[in-house]
Amino acid sequence: MASVNPYLNYKGNCEEAFNHYKKVFGGEFAFLSRFSEMPPDHPCDPDEKDKIMHVSLPIGNTILMGSDIPKKFDNTTFGNNFAVTVAPETKEEATQIFNGLAEGGNVTMPLGPTFWAEAFGMLVDKFGVSWMVNLPMKQ
Repeated sequence: MASVNPYLNYKGNCEEAFNHYKKVFGGEFAFLSRFSEMPPDHPCDPDEKDKIMHVSLPIGNTILMGSDIPKKFDNTTFGNNFAVTVAPETKEEATQIFNGLAEGGNVTMPLGPTFWAEAFGMLVDKFGVSWMVNLPMKQ
């Protein structure tokens, strides 16, 4: 069964926000990476190298996740700065969920392999909700 978690996007202050959430909720980051850690074939803007590419903070049975949005992709405004992240268990489940959510909606990144995931895709469903489907690499 897939799990569902909130994913928050920021305009450069993700680290500040997540340090605040860590103080409020307690615990430690399960993962934190910066744009400077991306593979060489995915160069980042030198001005954004220290910004957060991905951070996750477990809170109970939920994982609060977030990132800074690179300037070249930024169309973030208050109200659309979040997505619901679905973590399926198999590629088949990822495909089924992605295709179901995409029905009548707008795919913003097709489901496919990335350097961090076996399958990852983004979309806005027909109801205006932003979704990310992320099947991590098998370890």
